[in-house]
Amino acid sequence: MVYKISSVGTDFFDRNLYNVSSTAENPDAIIVRSASMHDMAFGSNLLAIARAGAGVNNIPVDECTKQGICVFNTPGANANAVKELVIAGLLLSSRKISEALTWVPSLKTEGDAVGKLVEKGKSQFAGPEIMGKTLGVIGLGAIGSMVANVALHLGMNVVGCDPFLSVNSALRLSPKVKCVKTPDEFYSEADYISLHLPYNADTKGFVNAETISKMKDNVRILNFARGELVNDADMIKALEGGKVACYVTDFPNAEIIGVKGVVAIPHLGASTPESEDNCAVMATKQLIDYIENGNIKNSVNLPDAEMTAVGTKICIIHKNIPSIISQITTSLAGNGLNIENMLNKSKKDYAYTMIDACGGNVTDDIIASINAIDGIIKVRVI
Repeated sequence: MVYKISSVGTDFFDRNLYNVSSTAENPDAIIVRSASMHDMAFGSNLLAIARAGAGVNNIPVDECTKQGICVFNTPGANANAVKELVIAGLLLSSRKISEALTWVPSLKTEGDAVGKLVEKGKSQFAGPEIMGKTLGVIGLGAIGSMVANVALHLGMNVVGCDPFLSVNSALRLSPKVKCVKTPDEFYSEADYISLHLPYNADTKGFVNAETISKMKDNVRILNFARGELVNDADMIKALEGGKVACYVTDFPNAEIIGVKGVVAIPHLGASTPESEDNCAVMATKQLIDYIENGNIKNSVNLPDAEMTAVGTKICIIHKNIPSIISQITTSLAGNGLNIENMLNKSKKDYAYTMIDACGGNVTDDIIASINAIDGIIKVRVI
């Protein structure tokens, strides 16, 4: 089942093997963009959900995990699109462009006086250049690292912070970016701060009265990650008091719309045809590899896992508890199967085991014996 997904991606499905439709009943897999799935009932045959984008707030991930449904996202596929909008937001925060564009139409009826009125009124929209200023980037993943690198090319000084910086992100990051352990180390010097954090219980309201108080006066804050990262009430007070000069967000809501100093963009971060195509292609390829081979890459609820097999591949989603692996292998051995190869990976409370079984057929009785083990969630034979 697909929900408004670019055909550039879904064309990868072999129509001799797959029925691709937005109205399919009891699908084996789902690709979704931003449609909410929290009220959906999932069939027992649903193997996976792929989110064509990075955020999975529209998917009940915890419930999916309990049911043995692998949830994928597509990190980095829309990174360039978001990066470009962040840079636009950086300029919008400085030069009061949006206010100026709103003001110009008011001169429509002034006839020959427009030129003089423009010259007289333009000073109210003056703003600083970004060259030579300091940008603090919180979160140096696929998007944050790209933003940091571009800001350097624009002549800015860049300080970044990411306690979970991956090897790939570190390799992408320019050595000219100064990395610190916590954002507290650059709050007092950053003229601009760009948020690139995931949203979770720990990061909700990450920008609030306390963190804003540590920042430089007239700081400009960019939020193209998640609206909930910022406490809106505290932000409004900071804007009204002059502590924050401008807040640019890609996540408008009734509380911040119309507030002086807020530039609200209607969630356009990934709204480019290139981004939609990239996300669709990545989501489709990840689903195909999981459905046909059992391999996992970019899952938010299960560990990455990849293994080739010479015999029958048995893929098992289970709880990450002691002795469960020994029970699985004992069950297979007791039914005359030999384990040629095995891979076990865990992610918090859950794990994924892939077994290359030889020496006989993997019968329904064998699968039933594995399913009977306490902690087993889903067993699949490929």
